[in-house]
Amino acid sequence: MTAPLSHIRILDLSRVLAGPWATQNLGDLGAEIIKVEKPGAGDDTRGYGPPFTRGADGQPTTDAVYFLTTNRNKKSIEVDIATPQGQDIVRRLAAVCDVVVENYKVGTLARYGLAWDDLRQVNPRLVYASITGFGQDGPYASRPGYDLLFQAMAGVMSVTGEPDGVPGGGPQKVGIAVADMMTGMYTALAISAALTHCERTGEGQHIDIALMDTMVAFASNAALSWLHAGVVAGRWGTAHPQVVPYQRFETADGHLVLCI
Repeated sequence: MTAPLSHIRILDLSRVLAGPWATQNLGDLGAEIIKVEKPGAGDDTRGYGPPFTRGADGQPTTDAVYFLTTNRNKKSIEVDIATPQGQDIVRRLAAVCDVVVENYKVGTLARYGLAWDDLRQVNPRLVYASITGFGQDGPYASRPGYDLLFQAMAGVMSVTGEPDGVPGGGPQKVGIAVADMMTGMYTALAISAALTHCERTGEGQHIDIALMDTMVAFASNAALSWLHAGVVAGRWGTAHPQVVPYQRFETADGHLVLCI
């Protein structure tokens, strides 16, 4: 069976997690992913160890397992985008790609002539997705940001963990990087919609997606409890504010959960 995105080629200028997670998901759907990495070092996550992958001899390599979790189905090349030669390579690739994904700070790629306004000149059909902490404009646009920051700022940590006053009480982050991963998922969805628009109209689009926006949306019923009912959602550990029993119980030989 032909994969649904087998006709799509994506230039992946992103690194770490949110951007690579988006392109990995599109690669799973059949898209060709050309990943651009920093010469000599590669994506930051190649060093996010331990654990590190093991080679055929059973010995650890220099590549972290973390890198593999978000970069399958990709072809990697080394390009120094700070040089004229590297910038030319990116432009020539953008001309033959359907999508560009980047997660640099606002304004960084414009300095190299690789921003949306630059690359749309060489490919008017291009879908260009920019992932940032706070979006392309606004008072915080120039600020960097990481997963933990947005779990805190958007209120996810205020509803995660045990209640105050019990052992281990207090705000907690989710055990995986949900801000990055959810942003990657929303990015993949937005790209898919923009590609459909392009196939119908021939027009490319610039997708502006922010981790902060994603986490505010992710707050879902906890946020609307305040907006619609004036109720501040709290931390319930493994319990549920509306459904009972729906929680973890300690038993003589371990833990179990009941969801009834």
